[in-house]
Amino acid sequence: MSLARNWKEKIKKSFNMENTVDKEEKEMTDEVVDQAEDQAEDQKSEEPELTVEEKLLRQNEELNDKYLRLMADFENYKRNAIKDKMELAKTANKDFMMTIVSLLDDFERGMANMKDDAEVTAVKEGVDLIYKKFIDTLGTKGLKQMESKAIDFNADLHEAIAKIPAPSEDMKGKNIDEVEKGYYLNDVIIRHAKVVVGE
Repeated sequence: MSLARNWKEKIKKSFNMENTVDKEEKEMTDEVVDQAEDQAEDQKSEEPELTVEEKLLRQNEELNDKYLRLMADFENYKRNAIKDKMELAKTANKDFMMTIVSLLDDFERGMANMKDDAEVTAVKEGVDLIYKKFIDTLGTKGLKQMESKAIDFNADLHEAIAKIPAPSEDMKGKNIDEVEKGYYLNDVIIRHAKVVVGE
């Protein structure tokens, strides 16, 4: 019985000690906070009241500081944007060039076969296949050939390099021959067709 009482007393004492320590800490913290508040009030009372002119000057300085920071941020943004554009320009045609490289591989294989192959028909078929693949590949990148033969001459699309007598009445004012094909890139003319016009 006395052992249990001893334990109870020890527990109460330790609990009371913790409470006393907590109370002392709280009192010290309150004291420090009060001192800090008093110092802040003293500083406020020591600072003279600013005139309207001084307030405006201080506000002007703050606005100038903000402006300078914004300008510096904008200059950094511009510099980074220019750097990104330059990097993009260096690698812009990478995908397109990779497709062209695969076509060059086909041409090289075809040329290697032409050396050994005596049959002209097989060589012609191989070159035709490579040409068709080349045109299809360029088509996927937006390049399209312009149809110019046997249609009316249009100065917006065609460039007349010669005029010859028309072989028939219905060919007058039409393109009789196409010297160079015209091309569209995404429906914008990048090269006019060079044609021979009948008159």
